[in-house]
Formats: sequence, structure tokens, C-alpha cells
Amino acid sequence: MLPVNVLANVAIVIFMFMVGYELDFHALHALRGHRRAAPIVAAGALLVPMALGIGAVFLFRPGFSSLGGPGHLTRSFVLFMAVVVSITALPVLAAIVRERGIAGTRAGVTATSAAGIMDVLAWVVLAAALAGATPKQSRPLALTVGLLAAFIAAMLMIVRPALRWCIARRSSVLSSQLPIALALALGSAWVTSTLGLHPVFGGFLAGLTMPTLDGTPDAEVLRPMEDVGNLLLPLFFVITGLSLNIGSLGGEAFAMLALVCVIAAAGKMGPAYAGSRLAGLPPRESAAIAVLVNTRGLTELVALNVGLTDGIIGKRLFSVFVLMALITTLATSPLLSLIRLPMTAAPQPHRLPAAQPPSGAGEP
Repeated sequence: MLPVNVLANVAIVIFMFMVGYELDFHALHALRGHRRAAPIVAAGALLVPMALGIGAVFLFRPGFSSLGGPGHLTRSFVLFMAVVVSITALPVLAAIVRERGIAGTRAGVTATSAAGIMDVLAWVVLAAALAGATPKQSRPLALTVGLLAAFIAAMLMIVRPALRWCIARRSSVLSSQLPIALALALGSAWVTSTLGLHPVFGGFLAGLTMPTLDGTPDAEVLRPMEDVGNLLLPLFFVITGLSLNIGSLGGEAFAMLALVCVIAAAGKMGPAYAGSRLAGLPPRESAAIAVLVNTRGLTELVALNVGLTDGIIGKRLFSVFVLMALITTLATSPLLSLIRLPMTAAPQPHRLPAAQPPSGAGEP
């Protein structure tokens, strides 16, 4: 089973690298008069469900404990719960936006940009939840946080500019970006693992560090990494499936499932809709943005597996959260169909034009 676990970890490290590498905040420039919509939506759709999740932990502590949560409140579990109900799956959201042909619309650009902001902040909070939580780490929490902050600063302020300079020199041996990307992802994952965090944090940080071409990921890096990820990701789903046991859930678990679904969905969609309206977007576009940012999926599963692996939650609570992620994700497409979003493009189209059919969703 050990080789399968190792390969599954490599798969999600590569997946998280692509999540970080594909984050594109340049699209906000296409919104012109509505640029503030994405930050407002991100703030509300992240902070409100986090607050609701933390409140639920305090109000329903016995219920969480009986399903595999800690017997007493811990910093790690409180922060983990905040992330679980507030995370947005940017890759799944982006795929839905492309398939719906709304990648160049104000709703599509706002939703993907807000999801990118929330992804970065949610993973920071999850890192704070796990820092010092692993029993095998004996170093003080303050030292772990300091080392992690130093590593992040070095990656973004030293490694990223150095890589951009090296890649720009076409005669350099480093002009081929794929080996750099693989080494950066795996090396960063090893460092964060050494610091007591899950390797996925290193993969995500490596993706943020890897330079892009004017905000556009290099296809020579992205496509091979996607191929490797697609080859290995089924192993991750095997691990997840082995940890999922719906048959062990009783009435108390399904009551908890209803609770977390309400917190996760209402906590994100309500503030996202209100934030979009506050930024001046019409009701139908605001509703579409609210539905889109409620998408979870694979990113949520990665976070849940991190919590299960590090002992923050047990398998029954893990199963409840997985079902919540599936329900909220599967509800996205039907809700978008009910909204019937008009095809109104942003002033300057996003990288993937709205007119592009679903069959051509790949990079040109």
C-alpha cells in the first residue's frame, strides 16, 4: 500500500502545482468598472462560511466529537473546519465556466478570480491549522511558523525572479521549463513535508513560484504536468474511496451532513450574491457568481485527505465532509441552468474566449 500512497501524494502535489500555476489575476483588468467585484466576493464568500464553521464547532462540539472529531477543541480542528466549509475548487469551477461558454463574461471572470483569491487564503489557513499539529514534529510552533514564512518569502522573492531571469535567457540550459517545474514542485513538497506540513502545500507554493508568460501558463509545462497528473490521480481517488464508508453513517451523521451543507452553501452563496450586487453587477450575473463559487470537488477532497492523514478528523467525519463536497459540486450545473445567465462578455475577453465550444476547452 505504501507505493500507492507515495504515487497518490505525487499526483496531488502535481495537481496543486497546476492550481497555483494557473492562477490568473490579470483577468481582473478585463472587468474595468467592476474590478472590485472579485475581491468583495472573495472576502464575503470566504470569511462568512469560515465564521459559521467555527461557530458550528463550538455549538455542536459533541456531535463532531462523536463522529471522529477531537474530544476537546483544538486550534487545528477549529481552523480545519473553517477551511472545509469555505473552500472553492478553482479547477472544477474553471472547467464548468469553459463548458458553459461563459469564460469571457463578467460572471465567469469574477467567479474564477474570486476563487483564485480564496484558494490562496484558504490554503494559508489550512497550513496554520496543520503547523505543529503533527505528533512527529517536536519543534516549537513558533519556530515552525517562522521557518515556513522564511521559505515562502524565499520562494516568491528570490527563487521566482531568479527563474524568470534564467528562463528568459534562451541560451541557458534552464530554458526548458518542464524539468524546472517538476524539480520545483517535488523539492518544495519535500521542504514543506520536512517542516511538518503536508506535501500539497509545497506543490501549491511551487505553482505560485513558477513564472508564467505574461500571466499565461506555458503549454510546454502545463500539458505534460496534466498528463502525469491524469495518469496518477486515479490512485488518489482509490485512497479516498478506501477511506469513505457511507454504511457506517447513522442518523446523527446525516443530521451533521445537513448542517455542514447549509453552512457551506448558504455561507458562500449569500455573501457572494450580496458582494456582486454591491459591486454593481445585475441580479442574474450575481446569482451565477454565487453558484459558481460554491463549487468544491477535487480541491476539497485534497484538503479532507490532508486532515484525515494528519489525524485532525476520523473516517466518519471524513465521509460526511466528502458527501458535502459532492452535493455542493453536483448542484452547480442544475442551478446555473435555472439562472439562464445571459451571454454578456466582459469588455476584454479572458484568455479562453466565450465563443469557444466545450469540445475545444484545452489550451490552443
